[in-house]
Amino acid sequence: MASTAPQEGRRERKKRETRRRISDIATGLFLDRGFDAVTIAEIAEAADVSVNTVYNYFPTKEDLFFDREEEVIDRPSRFVRERQPGESAARAVLGRLRADIEDRSVYAGTVEGYGKFMRCIHEAPSLLARMMLLQYRTAERLTSTLAEEAGAGPDDPMPQLVAGELVHISNQLFRGATRSIAAGKSPEQTALDALRKLDTYETLVSERFLNYAVKPG
Repeated sequence: MASTAPQEGRRERKKRETRRRISDIATGLFLDRGFDAVTIAEIAEAADVSVNTVYNYFPTKEDLFFDREEEVIDRPSRFVRERQPGESAARAVLGRLRADIEDRSVYAGTVEGYGKFMRCIHEAPSLLARMMLLQYRTAERLTSTLAEEAGAGPDDPMPQLVAGELVHISNQLFRGATRSIAAGKSPEQTALDALRKLDTYETLVSERFLNYAVKPG
């Protein structure tokens, strides 16, 4: 059967490629010189586009740095929605987190050079504030997803509590991994340390948490 998914047109593909190129160039400049030291005009010149073009794709300078923000915010919720029958929400999210660590994924922070990325964030107050907002929005999105998947009522505290704990665990592991990378530890050792921490976290939480919102078979 032929796929019914819409095909990306030439115009849409060109816009996507331009957006990615501008973001990649901006990120390189930010990492080399620091976020606050780079201007939109310099980014536009380096990308060979106008300042207005940069703003058309990225309304704020912070948007250039966090160019995949919506994807990151929705990621834990997507894992919950796509979990297998018989699998709980927490085990789906934690299982994917474990896979990210083992695969040395950027989402787990276990990548060579990622410490430089995090230093850039911590040296710019606006980026640090944006990252904290991103984490808050991730927890809020996950809370809504869990409530829907579990059929929870408006007064049920479990969706918010489970979402908050899952995002907290993920953030703790990510921060620990990026600090280790920045301190010179290898991605391999960093990943092993993160996996041990994840094992410990799973022994500390309750079975009710781990088995919340099991997808019907």
